[in-house]
Amino acid sequence: MYYMTKGKYSYQKISPNDDDEYTYDAFISYSDDDRSFVLKDCLAKRDFMPGQDITVNITNCIHTSRTTVCLITRKFLESYYCMFEFNMARMESIYSRNGKNILFLVFYEQLEPKELPLVMLELVQKESYIEYPNDEQGNVVFWEKIKETLRTNIRA
Repeated sequence: MYYMTKGKYSYQKISPNDDDEYTYDAFISYSDDDRSFVLKDCLAKRDFMPGQDITVNITNCIHTSRTTVCLITRKFLESYYCMFEFNMARMESIYSRNGKNILFLVFYEQLEPKELPLVMLELVQKESYIEYPNDEQGNVVFWEKIKETLRTNIRA
């Protein structure tokens, strides 16, 4: 809440249908240990402003993105900043997007429900998520679902 309040004066509230107000289609949140997966599709931290506090950069990127994609792994769950990104995206959904879910969870590892924080488990039970497949055919379907979901959020 502190970082959303702190950033409140640096950006305005965005309504869910205001496409021109978004700088990014998606903010990708992942543990740096899992970057080999993510870097196939995006450049990590390329859009962070040098000299800005990391929390301000995170908050601004989430606010200016239509969707936040969280690549969930054990390392993600252990990372302070990954969980900060997850929680900031949740707060963005509630306070700036009128309750519209902007979180898209991708489970890169098989995790037991007991390994997930309660707030994430509640989100998984209420909202859709996708698991990364371990086979080539599933991989094709996985990437199609990712594209479909991001396109849907762009049009929403």
